[in-house]
Amino acid sequence: MEYSNETSGSSFFLLSLADSPDLKVLYTLTLLILYILTLSVNSLLIVLVRIKPHLQTPMYFFLSNISAVDIGVPSSTIPKLLVITSSQDKSISVFECAAQMYVLSALITTECIMLAIMAYDRYAAICKPLQYHTIMNMRFCIGIAASCWAAGIINSSVHIPYTFKLPYCRSHHIDHFFCEIPPILQLSCKNTWFPRVTVYITAFIVGLCAFLLTIISYVFIISTILKIRSTEGRHKAFSTCASHLIVVSLYYGTLIFMYLLPRTEYFSETDKIMSITYTAVSPLLNPIIYSIRNKDIKLAIRGKPTKKDAISQ
Repeated sequence: MEYSNETSGSSFFLLSLADSPDLKVLYTLTLLILYILTLSVNSLLIVLVRIKPHLQTPMYFFLSNISAVDIGVPSSTIPKLLVITSSQDKSISVFECAAQMYVLSALITTECIMLAIMAYDRYAAICKPLQYHTIMNMRFCIGIAASCWAAGIINSSVHIPYTFKLPYCRSHHIDHFFCEIPPILQLSCKNTWFPRVTVYITAFIVGLCAFLLTIISYVFIISTILKIRSTEGRHKAFSTCASHLIVVSLYYGTLIFMYLLPRTEYFSETDKIMSITYTAVSPLLNPIIYSIRNKDIKLAIRGKPTKKDAISQ
């Protein structure tokens, strides 16, 4: 291990996915394929929402925003991880590390709030169908989406600069695959109680508010669905919400594990696996989960026109 008194003008050192040459090739190819698929699937979803009239609704507007986040999250971490794993150079400059942390933190916060807004959108569509277009008008949707992005930027602007003002004299070797607040704080020779508590409080407030909005929305949604007499109607209503619930469960599960559970003095292998899950796997799974049972997206992918497409033409 290398020790130094200051981080200024120096670099950190990250872990690679493997040490043996064979495993390096395997992990590099696997990660590269995952990354390319993630970019392709999410970009396709954004393009479809943009060009298909029947997908230009509030639900798909927010879904395209989440796809943009799901492009940004792996793009902030995977390229550097691929370089580190496939080469002998494990270093990352302080500026690169700070930028990586800033972008990742902002995007995670943005997606957390955006998923809650999507739950509210489903509540308005199912519980207040006659007022839906009045409630979820495009001006409101653009404003609330912009607020989600702004919240992510503000959250990162509070935590990241303070984190890098701390002295790092224990080591510059980060026990992780990319720069993230918890493993970075472990390197500081100063008491990190305050920044740790600040991170936990912010994560708790943002996560709790988003989680409560999601839960409350689905309490009303489920109670409304159960009142539907038609079995087919209930199935259709549940089907529109099932994908969102799966994505929310996967997302909150990994974030609660990473940011809200008590931390040990080291970043465990399980922590690293969970980080890879929400930075490399979840961004690929999200658009696939939303598309599997979604007839509108299936029709758009197949290129089949819908009534709304025909009217618009």
